Amino acid sequence: MEKESKRGLSASFKVGAIALAFLIVGYQSSLFIHKAALLRIAANRDHPDTVFVADEALVERIAGRVGSDSGRKDGTVVIGRSGSHSDVARKAYDASPTRRVESFRFNPNTATMGDFQRLGFTERQAQSILNYREKGGQFRRKSDFAKSYVVADSVFERLEPFIDIPLLDINAADSAAFEALPGIGPYFAAKMVSHRAELGGYSYPEQLMDIYRFDQEKFDALADLITVGPSDSLALWTLDETALARHPYIDKRTAHDIVLFRNNNSRSSLTVDALIAAGILSPANGSKLARCRISKP
Repeated sequence: MEKESKRGLSASFKVGAIALAFLIVGYQSSLFIHKAALLRIAANRDHPDTVFVADEALVERIAGRVGSDSGRKDGTVVIGRSGSHSDVARKAYDASPTRRVESFRFNPNTATMGDFQRLGFTERQAQSILNYREKGGQFRRKSDFAKSYVVADSVFERLEPFIDIPLLDINAADSAAFEALPGIGPYFAAKMVSHRAELGGYSYPEQLMDIYRFDQEKFDALADLITVGPSDSLALWTLDETALARHPYIDKRTAHDIVLFRNNNSRSSLTVDALIAAGILSPANGSKLARCRISKP
């Protein structure tokens, strides 16, 4: 009898435990469904009913009439301007905080999940942008951000004035940064770094076209993505012959003539134009050198 009593108690305990588990699961499910319903209601509030604008004649031909909830202006009909909502939905509207959308300066290459959500993107949309970046994607121009499938035209129109993608400073960039530019592979990236060292720093962006096979087409493809930051000035009037001869626009003989010219002329007459006029610099190299940052005599 005692064993039978224990078996009956054990069975009752199991049934009770199972019933309790079902109650807990059911309660959690109802909370989830309730929360999802409230989020849906809030979403419908933050993204109101779709407005369709159609030609009046077309609407009358298809529907036979124009509904009382439609508005006419200049031969067009606005359909479904606003849907009616129940008192329950209206109370949920009022109880749920309105999603606040902000507009502020941001770099889409460095903005965080929180930044994108503040800008009006959903968590899923923001994560999509972050995934693109994590896979090596980069927004070089504002138009690149507009091409993202999660960026609607209306959203881009609002955010375009706030997109801030810094230009690449060719006096500070390393080879990896150069390689990320359109049309620049490892070869040209290395040449851009070495040519900068030969010049003592870029003075203007067109100096990139000094590099062999770096033509106008290649330059135009990235000209709007780069800038020229600070660099040391060329000490044209104080460097010795050996140092001058290392400059790409000055060969060994020209370096010797420059030293002779500056030793036999007054400080006030030491200009690149004077070197060109004296036949020391060719017009081609002289025009390039004239655009360089040169220390005063």
